[in-house]
Amino acid sequence: MSTLSSTPRLLHVLVIALRWRLHEFAQGTRLYRPLALLAALLPRARGARGLARGERLRLALTELGPIFVKFGQVLSTRRDLLPADLADALAKLRDQVEPFPGAQARVTIEEQLGKPIAQLYAEFDETPLASASIAQVHAARLPDGRAVVVKVLRPGIAARIARDTRLLRALGNLAQRWHPRADKIRPLEVVEEIEKTLEHELNLQREGANASLLRRNFAHAPHDLYVPEVFWDWSAERVLTLQRVHGIPADDIAALDALGVDRKALARKGVRLFYEQVFRDNFFHADAHPGNIWVDPGEPADASFIALDFGIMGSLPEADQYLLAENFMALFQRDYRRIAELHVAAGWMPASVRIDELEAATRAVCEPYFTRPMSEISIAEVTVKLFQTAREYELTLQPQLILLQKTLLNIEGLGRQLDPEIDIWAVAEPILRNVLRQRYGPRAWLREIKRRAPEWMRQAPRLPELLIQTLEQAASGRGELTIRARELEALAANTRVTQRLLAGGLFGSTLLIIAVVLWALKPQLGITAPVVLAVLGVLAWWRAWPRRDAAPR
Repeated sequence: MSTLSSTPRLLHVLVIALRWRLHEFAQGTRLYRPLALLAALLPRARGARGLARGERLRLALTELGPIFVKFGQVLSTRRDLLPADLADALAKLRDQVEPFPGAQARVTIEEQLGKPIAQLYAEFDETPLASASIAQVHAARLPDGRAVVVKVLRPGIAARIARDTRLLRALGNLAQRWHPRADKIRPLEVVEEIEKTLEHELNLQREGANASLLRRNFAHAPHDLYVPEVFWDWSAERVLTLQRVHGIPADDIAALDALGVDRKALARKGVRLFYEQVFRDNFFHADAHPGNIWVDPGEPADASFIALDFGIMGSLPEADQYLLAENFMALFQRDYRRIAELHVAAGWMPASVRIDELEAATRAVCEPYFTRPMSEISIAEVTVKLFQTAREYELTLQPQLILLQKTLLNIEGLGRQLDPEIDIWAVAEPILRNVLRQRYGPRAWLREIKRRAPEWMRQAPRLPELLIQTLEQAASGRGELTIRARELEALAANTRVTQRLLAGGLFGSTLLIIAVVLWALKPQLGITAPVVLAVLGVLAWWRAWPRRDAAPR
């Protein structure tokens, strides 16, 4: 879209922003004075007087329409960039918008699934159950009588999103150019993140795949977390059919109490489920506000959660997952130096940062919290403060970590609503310790060896050849390695010794690994075979190890 064609929409956005007095956000920039003059010429929006800036921003985005509502929802997750008052206000945004006609939903379903609605569903209610900025949901019944809900994208939503995201990008460019803290806020990165989130939400087949995986992860424990079944024969890119479930919003405390639900047990279960999703499965529901988390009160003493809306899910790179788990454990143990070292090891902080300075800054953030009773300490609050402090040391975080931080805030908030006295630390620490033992303990190590062993064995015969090729390239000057003549002569003289070390060491290591695997996973075979293999492995290493007179120099 050219700048000229986007001008009317840009002017519309500008007028609404000025009526809600949002020009205040431009204070300290060159744009503030002209915007303030324009705002003085426009009447205030009704009800704007006396409202805090966060509330005015929320109401302005609501007036601008569903795409800007979604923008505000995504922006609310960036607590590393936004002041707390703005993030809290934007988190209140609700996605309820004017529904589109059910007849249009019917047309979309028939186009996507290739059959008349009467052949697809025994019943279909054109009056939506709920309507949001991206899609709306209709009740229906499959031919075999099972109750379902059908989620349908809004007609023309892709074009509207494309138009408004281009406008957001233009505004991001302005902010990048004029905002005095643009290097900290990174407006263009925020816009890119919003674009990616919206792109994912426009593909309901992707959401169905998310639901399917989360359901499989908790198939063994449906009484902890229930995920509706996906009906793939009735789903496509713009239509998603899910099992219909019934429950109570997790923040409806009065309804839960009326049914006798044990809220303390429910709160502990919610915290446990979060840590299992993040650290056991590495796949977590990242939009876990009460509208998307219901409670099934069927067994009040052991009520279960129901998950809804799987458009925003999170996962972490394996290295970040491990380092984050270790960070939490170090936090539980008040090991501030370990936290500092882990931040640098993870690459979240530049290697030039002084560990002692980062340790002192971490201690200054955390120690005031530990003067309180443990039940009053919020892991999420401490984590947010740590991230804010680390920004002073050029912290760089991946979006997945920000998503995790936001989800942690949601889960802790929900847990304290259910049980104001919950000790989050006491619940989380043993769960995290157990998950770390299962994922990174000896048995996990053996499983990983067993998985990789065939590839290692396939590559092993090539190792001497690769070593010789590397040396030849170095000698001819074709390799990246620069070696002086006497160093090359020494290396060439010791090639045979090194080959023997590699071959014998590899053979010995393989025997030792097989011995350990047999001992751990096949105890019924007895101790004899593992001991014999281990002895042979040690002997192979001993035979391959270079003698003092032949050792590589």
